[in-house]
Amino acid sequence: MSNPFAEEDGPQPPKVLTAPLEIFASLRQLQQDNDPLIITFKDRSQRFQSYLVEVNRERGLLALDEMIPNEGERFIKAGEPFRIESFHEGVRIAWECEDPVHIGEFQGAPCFWCYMPEKVIYHQRRNAYRAAVQTTQLVAIELAGGKLSRPLKGQMLDVSATGCKLRFEGNITSRLQPGQVYEQLRVKLPFGVMTTAVELRHLSYEEKVDTSFAGLRFHRMSGLEQRQLERFVYQLQREARREDSDQLP
Repeated sequence: MSNPFAEEDGPQPPKVLTAPLEIFASLRQLQQDNDPLIITFKDRSQRFQSYLVEVNRERGLLALDEMIPNEGERFIKAGEPFRIESFHEGVRIAWECEDPVHIGEFQGAPCFWCYMPEKVIYHQRRNAYRAAVQTTQLVAIELAGGKLSRPLKGQMLDVSATGCKLRFEGNITSRLQPGQVYEQLRVKLPFGVMTTAVELRHLSYEEKVDTSFAGLRFHRMSGLEQRQLERFVYQLQREARREDSDQLP
């Protein structure tokens, strides 16, 4: 049986982008897809979330949205350097911001203007087949842990050997923290319940549909949990192939 998780190319080593056009293109992807940014300050463990609201190549400037939680704005105003990390379709994009940040506005909303980075880490890390869950049979999940006052219930949208994407009704961004490990993700698979720890990697809220989306990475899975997951992803992959063949003329 072939490995359903392996891609032909596999993960690539990190690249350091230094050409202005390459840097602009990679950051523009984050802005256009509204990918969440994870911001960390030197010598501080707390993580903050923001978004790229503008990438101006001509002026060499970026505009960052307000931070979540807003305590991070105090560190920016104090001139503390910070690191930005984000993920776009399995690619990790990261850079440092050590120059002073200007507090201003973009299209009438508050923002933070900073200089375009001179180098960006571009790392294609995903080497796992990611299977979409059919909308007609979404998998119910429950997320719980010591950092949550009560469990969150939602649905799984897709899954791979390394992580998954979930959706929740309403705005839950104030209840979850990117970078935090949650001890219990309970997934109701067709052949039983799987429980594993997960690390929250991305979190966003879409106001138009009043729905929150979370990207999580599985954390220290046991052998049993890994086998359950492999069985489920392989089943989804097989169903997707069968549907594709049924649609052929």
